[in-house]
Parts: sequence; structure tokens; C-alpha cells
Amino acid sequence: MNGILCVNKPQDFTSFDVVAKLRGILRIKRLGHGGTLDPMATGVLPVFVGTATKACDIMPDNTKSYRAGFRLGAVSDTQDVWGQVQTTSDMAVSQADIEAVIPDFTGKIMQLPPMYSAVQVNGKRLYDLARQGVEVERQPREIEVSQLVLESYDSSNREGVLSISCGKGTYIRTIISDIGDRLGCGGIMTSLVRTSSGGFTLDDCHTLEEIQQARDEDRLEELILPIERVFEKLPKLRLGEAQTRMYRNGVKLDLERVRGVRDGISEYAVYGSDGGFIGTAFADRENGLLRVGKNLG
Repeated sequence: MNGILCVNKPQDFTSFDVVAKLRGILRIKRLGHGGTLDPMATGVLPVFVGTATKACDIMPDNTKSYRAGFRLGAVSDTQDVWGQVQTTSDMAVSQADIEAVIPDFTGKIMQLPPMYSAVQVNGKRLYDLARQGVEVERQPREIEVSQLVLESYDSSNREGVLSISCGKGTYIRTIISDIGDRLGCGGIMTSLVRTSSGGFTLDDCHTLEEIQQARDEDRLEELILPIERVFEKLPKLRLGEAQTRMYRNGVKLDLERVRGVRDGISEYAVYGSDGGFIGTAFADRENGLLRVGKNLG
């Protein structure tokens, strides 16, 4: 069994909890997940099965989308509703006020990782230090928010929903907290659903209960997506029989002898002589070679 199983992660499960649960359901140990989700979040969690685990760290599409509930007028130690509220504010905030600051949180921006996060400082996870009451200096990191839309907002209770598309390493609760700071009243996240990740959407996902039922009915293979779905946006190269053997052995190929290489494009999805997906490759034009990226074949 090899490929990708998209899970609609339930609330109160860590990403590792999901993998552990699936090891029992699938009766397979070789699993990995594509992108950590906080325990309180739900939504798209791609799980790589079998040989597909080799692709966990090379997904070419690292964009993710979320729907995040928020409440203004509060600050908590975890930047969300599940933490300890530290300060509150009665300041009135209109929809126009929020929309006025949203542009400041789109594009490439700097974000300070929250203390309750898996970021490591001096070999220690920030959330471990936070639970000990220790706060350490962190360095801001560049993130990219491609879209930030205020879907709804009720000024009477200062609660609303944001739709966010962003790159890897973005903390949604920190965006909300920073927006609250900019408005002068504070803000916390109240819910989080990941609606897409790496090209997969909620429509691709199954609950743990559905996966369990599919196993009981001996139709698990129906739920497994092919690994090439991860790389479908890359241009394709089809190798000949001899080239396929060389590629599988990690041998660099003569770029001029590989059909389908395009000017100006460096990364490719590689298919073997039998038409099956076998990995990725990079065009090294300076040396006239096609170098193996990740060999999955």
C-alpha cells in the first residue's frame, strides 16, 4: 500500500496522534504526515503511506489555506481561546477598522513565532519552555500570506471569520493576535480549519471513522491517492528503458538525450518507461545534466 491518504483531522488530536491511529487501522508502520496541525485545529492532513513517505519533505506546493474564527478584545498566553486570558478590552471595532489593517498582513511579512509553538531555540521546543513558564527571545521569520479576507464580522460581539492562504511556517493565531495588537484591543483565535494543503482539499479527505470502515470492508485502496498528485503541477518527463534504469540507480542523465526538457524550467516530475511515476529531477544546464531529485521508484 503506497500513496497518500488525506485525513480530516479531528479536534483534540495531534498530527502524531493521527499517524499513530492510522498505524493501527492500516496495519503499516511506514507513515508520515505533510504539515503539522495544532490539536485544536481540524481539516486537511495528508498522510504519506509506504514508499510515498520519501516525498514528505519535498512537496513542491507548500501553500495552505485556512478558515479561522477570531474574537477581538482579549489577549491570551497561547494567542487562542484555549489559553489563559491575560488582558481584555471593551474597545469598539468596526468591520471597516479590520479591513483597513488587513493589507499590512498580506504579502511577505515578518512574524515572531509564538512561545506555544514547535519552533526550537537552543535545541528546546518553545512550547516545552512555555509550559515551564519560561519565555525566551525569538527571532522574527519571513512568511508569505497570499490572501487574507474578512469573511464575516459581528461588531456586537467582535467575533468573525478570516479566510487565509499562506506559505509554510505561518502561525494563523499569531496573525490574529498581531491584528488585534494593531487595532489596539487584542485578539484571539477561536477556531481553525485547514481547508487545503499541498494541493489537497477537504473534498479529498476522510474521517478516521470512514477509514476504519473502509478497512473493515476491505476497500482501503479506494481511499489512497497516487503520490504523483503531489507533483502534478510539475512538467513531466518520460524516460526510455535504459534511462529509467540509470535514474533508479541515481545516475545523472545527459540533458540533451532526455525528451521533454523545456527552456527555463528546472524541476520535473519523472515517469519511467512503463509510464509509472518514479520521482523528481532537476535540469543542471551549466553541466548539461539531469540530476535525480527524489527517487521514489
